[in-house]
Amino acid sequence: MHSSLIGKIEKAKCYAHETERVTFSEFSVRFRGDHDTYTTRYGEGKWHCSCHFFSIWGLCSHTMALERILGNMLPAEAQVTLA
Repeated sequence: MHSSLIGKIEKAKCYAHETERVTFSEFSVRFRGDHDTYTTRYGEGKWHCSCHFFSIWGLCSHTMALERILGNMLPAEAQVTLA
């Protein structure tokens, strides 16, 4: 294996453990819930989810789960319910 590639692989391993280096500004995922699959996304400084609960409350189990999963990789305004 080429030595410069080996160096990049090692750097990637270090970066993967330093999640504070990453901040999501926007993303979209398909979230398979208990009853259906929903589109859950973060963009323009706000959460969005296609589930019915989110349309009423502006948050849901899908957005809250992603907050927990992504933790410090979210901008402060996206960390609405981390408790």
